[in-house]
Amino acid sequence: MLIVVFAETGLFFGFFLPGDYLLFMAGLLCSSGMIDISPVILVISLIIAGVLGNFTGYWFGYRTGPVLFNRHDSFFFKKRYIVVAEEFYARYGGMALILGRFFPIIRTFAPIFAGVVKVDLKKFTLYNIIGSVAWVSIFTLSGFFLGRKYPQLKDNLEYIVLGMIIVTTIPLLVAFFKKRSVNERTG
Repeated sequence: MLIVVFAETGLFFGFFLPGDYLLFMAGLLCSSGMIDISPVILVISLIIAGVLGNFTGYWFGYRTGPVLFNRHDSFFFKKRYIVVAEEFYARYGGMALILGRFFPIIRTFAPIFAGVVKVDLKKFTLYNIIGSVAWVSIFTLSGFFLGRKYPQLKDNLEYIVLGMIIVTTIPLLVAFFKKRSVNERTG
């Protein structure tokens, strides 16, 4: 779990990893005893993995920023991911690092882009910690407390994962179609 959270929040090829679902499922499985770990230790370790992942992404963007824009698209890297993160960052500023945790793809590329544009490290650190605490706590503790209240949820994991995929994909689809309709009107 820690490796997945670290990779999704800091490595440019980690955008396809299931961070939100993993956090929720970790909390759910922890509440049912299927994962034998204290919920406090689980949440703290996942927060640390998210913070370290973002620092890695920032460092990567800081060191290789100009090279990324000259790189050709590949299976793991597409220039449009950086553009999406850049637009999100331009729109929301430092809050992009906090809000970006809740959106797949943005979660991976926001810290990289922050490094590319050389966001002040103190500000980045603050937003990074707040974002990781909020993201991990909300998803993991939601899974944990829902698992406590409704123990039968662990028997329907596939429906939960499907629901979470739909819920986390909706904002990206809305943004995509909104941008597409704007582009059609202007060009």
